[in-house]
Amino acid sequence: MLKDREVTSSLVSKSEFRSGFVSVIGRPNAGKSTLLNHLLGQKVLIMSDKPQTTRNRIQCILTEERGQIIFLDTPGIHKPKHKLGEFMVGTAKESMREVDVILYMVDLSSDFGPGEEFIIEMLKQTKTPCVLALNKVDLLTKEQLMIKIQQFSKLADFKAIVPISAKTGENTNELLKVIFAQLPKGPMYYPEDEVTDQPERFIMAELVREKVLQLTRDEVPHSIAVVIEEVQEKKTLVKVRALVIVERESQKGIIIGSGGAQLKEIGRLARQDIEALLGSKVFLELWVKVKKDWRNRPDSLRNYGYGKEKG
Repeated sequence: MLKDREVTSSLVSKSEFRSGFVSVIGRPNAGKSTLLNHLLGQKVLIMSDKPQTTRNRIQCILTEERGQIIFLDTPGIHKPKHKLGEFMVGTAKESMREVDVILYMVDLSSDFGPGEEFIIEMLKQTKTPCVLALNKVDLLTKEQLMIKIQQFSKLADFKAIVPISAKTGENTNELLKVIFAQLPKGPMYYPEDEVTDQPERFIMAELVREKVLQLTRDEVPHSIAVVIEEVQEKKTLVKVRALVIVERESQKGIIIGSGGAQLKEIGRLARQDIEALLGSKVFLELWVKVKKDWRNRPDSLRNYGYGKEKG
């Protein structure tokens, strides 16, 4: 599991320590991963301007003197078009159960539509306290922001509405203050230097997938999966072998590029992030494989880390 390099050595007394689980929900591209990376102070979640970037539920752990928050970063809630999409939306819905707080993020630069209405209806059916974070506040005037706050305040019983900028960090301290106020007094669930429950292999695969998302176009980004097949720790470097799975031969050609140039650039950028993650020199080997219609095949979904194992 990833470790945070700088953690407060002395925590408050157990009688004052607050802790709990917070499900972070919202439409695709609401800024959930950007916010959590900012709060953690390091890159744990991949980011892209393309929707449906996050596919799994990932726990991100923030530990401070006042307490510990376990954020559940979830896939953006959308209308699924395949079994992978059904898994993603199901993951987001499931994360809302048995948590202490729901953090609902809204992108203020997007119009209010059926997607938000669907989420609002979901929230009305739960008794879990919900905090609304209105993201990208830096793009609105104060007058426009007040109108948005008034509109959303009428839609559901939010414990608080906090305007923020996940990108710049504006007002995120206030958001944390509001969340901690909703959490019960409780134990430290994770060691204070851990920032995620995911193994390094998962994060490495996500970093490779992020680069494909950033460098390819159209439907290609959503048709890929990445699997880390092998990690060898040498004396001077770490050797990583990753497999990029696509659905069609044409997508394989796009990812490889002319003379292998595209795949080489994907590898170069991913290697830089993996080296920062591991704190070591990395030799990254990438291969591309076609697995037709894998997003609709339960066996493939399980093999690539999506969906539940049998049994």
